[in-house]
Amino acid sequence: MNTLPCYENAIIPIEKFTKYALDDNRDPDKAIAFRNALGYTSENVNSLISNIRCNLSCFEARSKGHNGFGVSYECIMNLIGSNGKSANVVTAWIIEDGKTSPRLTSAYVTDKKPR
Repeated sequence: MNTLPCYENAIIPIEKFTKYALDDNRDPDKAIAFRNALGYTSENVNSLISNIRCNLSCFEARSKGHNGFGVSYECIMNLIGSNGKSANVVTAWIIEDGKTSPRLTSAYVTDKKPR
């Protein structure tokens, strides 16, 4: 299985969640999906980040190629949320040119299955 390169050093900016994915005003569809599917809100965002980090080694990451800034990856993982339910979450990453640590660029609940 191909895991995300250097996943141990993954950078997961809290703002990707507090200012986007879990923000009811900025991205209501994502926020509702995270809340309903997994029980995550801005109140327990650190639990979501920890859940993603802990599961990076368990799911395959697929390279999406070089996008002009670095190599991007997609990792679909099945997470068990704070509400005890499970759902699939797409996480998108980039390893920027000249860097070694992957950085989260997007995350959302999906119907896609992990690989």
